[in-house]
Amino acid sequence: MTRVGIVALNTFREAVRDRVLYNLLFFALVMMASAILVGQISIDIEQLVIVNLGLSAISVIGLLISVFIGVGLVSKEIDKRTLYALLSKPLRRWEFVVGKFGGLVLTLAVNTAAMAAALFLALFYVKHTLERGDATVAAAVYFILLKLALVVALAMLFSCFTTPLLAILFTAGLYVAGLFVHQIRDLKAGTLSPAIAVVMRALSYLLPNFENFDVTGAAAHGRAIPGSLIAQNSLYAIIYCSIVLALAAIIFSRRDLK
Repeated sequence: MTRVGIVALNTFREAVRDRVLYNLLFFALVMMASAILVGQISIDIEQLVIVNLGLSAISVIGLLISVFIGVGLVSKEIDKRTLYALLSKPLRRWEFVVGKFGGLVLTLAVNTAAMAAALFLALFYVKHTLERGDATVAAAVYFILLKLALVVALAMLFSCFTTPLLAILFTAGLYVAGLFVHQIRDLKAGTLSPAIAVVMRALSYLLPNFENFDVTGAAAHGRAIPGSLIAQNSLYAIIYCSIVLALAAIIFSRRDLK
């Protein structure tokens, strides 16, 4: 685990030095500043506008970082041939995969925390106080981070056996499909053949269920988020990421790097 931590820390340092992160973070802060202006124009719905735009900015920026940097965590090391030097040391391939994942998730956590702080500052600027109901915004940000961890795991899985472009397309496709898991599961059997209906229902359980992580509406209206949902989503993200990373480690371990 010490070797995993070292890889994660180095990945975090590399990501922090990447100017793309600062540009994306700056863009998110600009969006939140715009949310304040729009909220002041909108009568009596300032909080609704700010929370919606703020959470959307955090999610979109996080997704861009997760996908575009996530797919390059493995391919970049191969292209630069730094991977060979790493693996020549007492570092197993699965430790490399898990360490890279942990480093990018740590980067996302820091960036998400910074953007969430900006969002709360925007709320405080408009309302001149923070209420107990604003804790739902923090829960929504936490759910976004869990969702981003899933995206990073998927991006790393695809990057272990295909090109960066295809990995981006596959990850984006799974993300979009994961937003409609319940719709796929509830497809009427009458509109599909029985065999296809069974396949679609089975597929809905294999796809990452990103719908459960979307609580923007509840956060914007100050509705409480059940503790059971927080525990359920946390456990789901841990299990799903573990399975995906295990597959990525197996594929990467069998990959011929010559």
